[in-house]
Amino acid sequence: MSSEYKDIHQPLVRKAMNGDSKALHELYKLYSRAMYNICCRILNNEADAEDMLQEIFIEAFSKLNSFRFESTFGAWLKRITVNRCINELRKRKLALEYQENLQEPNPEELKEPDQEDIELSVERIRHAMALLPDGYRVIFSLYMLEGYDHEEIASILNISESTSKTQLMRAKKRIIDILNVGKY
Repeated sequence: MSSEYKDIHQPLVRKAMNGDSKALHELYKLYSRAMYNICCRILNNEADAEDMLQEIFIEAFSKLNSFRFESTFGAWLKRITVNRCINELRKRKLALEYQENLQEPNPEELKEPDQEDIELSVERIRHAMALLPDGYRVIFSLYMLEGYDHEEIASILNISESTSKTQLMRAKKRIIDILNVGKY
């Protein structure tokens, strides 16, 4: 049985692997917006996200022959995108607020804030996310928006699963607090 993953864009990827510039352009058109959104959420800066997007596609297209169809092209590209963005944050030596030796959260931190009166909108949540410290924002984005589980996040960021879980819980609480108070 073949380990190749069936992908609706497989014929396009194969053309691109053979140097077809139209296929490369089509792949860029298909995936650039989604990858740009990931870059924006992790890097928290549109100009940096635009630059990173170009670097990601240059890297992906230069390594296209290493793609083995063991996942979809989109999943492969997403992994490159997340890893490049995380590496960029590390390179900048930003404090991502990861604390391996976290104390157990107090019971107040574990209680869900009252969400009944919060007016939710995509724009308000996006803005609240932008106000999060980098570590919270990265974990929140990877878990809530990109669909990674805590084990995967721990592996990507070289942190413990419990740190990932705690940071996510704190990020959610901080977003709700921002939305409740309207600090934006």
